[in-house]
Amino acid sequence: MRTSYDFTPFWRSSIGFDRLFDLVDAAQQQAEAHYPPYNIERLGDDQYQISLALAGFRPDEINVTAEQNVLTIEGRKTDEKREYLYQGISERHFRRQFNLADYVQVRNASFDNGLLRVELVREIPEAMKPRRIAINGISNIQQLDSKAAA
Repeated sequence: MRTSYDFTPFWRSSIGFDRLFDLVDAAQQQAEAHYPPYNIERLGDDQYQISLALAGFRPDEINVTAEQNVLTIEGRKTDEKREYLYQGISERHFRRQFNLADYVQVRNASFDNGLLRVELVREIPEAMKPRRIAINGISNIQQLDSKAAA
């Protein structure tokens, strides 16, 4: 049995944590969804890959959308009438969402042998990267000393 948590007391005493509480709430709701199976891999310091096992789907039945900090992958099967004696491969519609951190961008997506791979990269803008600041105090002191000597 799953318990649902009420975040109301936290809303009253915290400011700016809206996105965090929304993520926790969304994680609770998605805990039941296990289809399709997927992996999330770290390929490097700022490179990631999401792989989804989509047996039975064609590339034209899959839609990948990146919007702000959310990556959405949807699959819709075309209605083909088939008579199965046994159906072990699930071909149901799905919608899977992944919350992306700031500055994580979708680089590309590929579909090969029933496996959808979405490559992600974290690209921090130059203005946000740490930079070294030159200290000009020494040259200013030398200029002050030369003025005092004159």
